Amino acid sequence: MNVSSESVQPMTGLSATPDPAGVWQQVGQQSVVVLVGVTGVGKSTALSALTGLRLLPDRRDVTDAVMILPLAGQPVQDREERFALTARYRELHPGGMAQALGSLYADPAHWSGPLVFDGLRGAQEVGYAAQHFPAWRFVSLHAPDAVRVRRLLGRGDTFDQVGQSAPVRGAASDDLRSTLGDLKGVENVFSAAELDDLAALVHAGASAADILAKTRIVVSERRNYDPQAARQVLAELPQRRHLELDTVRLSPGEVADSISRWLP
Repeated sequence: MNVSSESVQPMTGLSATPDPAGVWQQVGQQSVVVLVGVTGVGKSTALSALTGLRLLPDRRDVTDAVMILPLAGQPVQDREERFALTARYRELHPGGMAQALGSLYADPAHWSGPLVFDGLRGAQEVGYAAQHFPAWRFVSLHAPDAVRVRRLLGRGDTFDQVGQSAPVRGAASDDLRSTLGDLKGVENVFSAAELDDLAALVHAGASAADILAKTRIVVSERRNYDPQAARQVLAELPQRRHLELDTVRLSPGEVADSISRWLP
C-alpha cells in the first residue's frame, strides 16, 4: 500500500479558521512526518515507496491556497515569481510554510491517523516547526545541486549519481555555458567545472533551454532556502525526531526502508 491521498480537491477538510463546532484540530497539534529538502532531492520518489501514511496536500497546494492567492490575487505559475511571493509571505509570517501548514484546521473525518507532508525547506521553516510543533518528526533528504539539475531534466534513474559529461564543443554549448555563468548567484551554487558539465548535457540529448531553466530553478531556490542550514538545525534534534538520508548513496527502496525502520 502506498501513501494514501485524497482523490477530491487537495484542500478538502482543511481551513484557515476553526470550525464552528470546534471539532477540527490544528495540523500543528497532530503527529506529522515531514520530508525536508529542496527540489530534486528525491522526496516524491521516497513518498511513492512509503506505506501506511496519509499524505497531506503538497507544498504547492498549500502555497497556492495560503500564500500565493492572498498576495497575488490570482494563480501564479512562474517559479521565480512564486519564490518572490513566498519570500514576501515569510516577511509577514516568519515560520513560512511550517507556520502556514501548522495553523490550518483539519477535519478529523478527512485527516486522521499518521500524516506525512512534503515538505519543508530552509532553516527558518524547519526551526519554526521543530520549536512550535513538538509532535512533528523530520526526514531530511539531500543530494548535490548538480544531481538535482539532472533529476529535474528527467534523465535516467531518479537517484542517479553525477556522471562525467562529454567535453563542450560547438557554439551552441559555448553560448549555454556563458549564459549559465551569468545567472544571478550561480557562483554560490556551482563551480566552474560543474557548469561546464551542465552545459555539456546538450551532447547527451538535453536541450539548452531545459538545462538553463532547470539550473535557474536550482539557483533561485538556493537563494531562498539553504539546505545545509536546515540540516544543521535538524541535527540538534533527538534521533527520534530527525532522520537524515543521502538519496545519491541510497536507492529509493533503501530510503523507504530506512524511514520505515525509523517510524514507530
